[in-house]
Amino acid sequence: MFTAGINVEKLENELIIRWQFAEIKIPLHEITDVAEDDTYGGKETNAIRIGHPYASTDRILIKTRSQSYLLFTSNKSKIVKVINS
Repeated sequence: MFTAGINVEKLENELIIRWQFAEIKIPLHEITDVAEDDTYGGKETNAIRIGHPYASTDRILIKTRSQSYLLFTSNKSKIVKVINS
């Protein structure tokens, strides 16, 4: 699925996030939480940031056992739907 420059795909055992030239693979069993972050820069200071942080973008925080990822997107509902499917 392509939205706001971020491509999110869920395979059998991993979540793949592509943005620009980066490809991040997250094993599904490592994901501990998926939530909306309503702050501008994100509450998680050590999170890997993916996307462009414009004032009008939504922020999705994906927490894993070892790392957090903050996705900046204009279509959070589609991305969350892919992650939760």
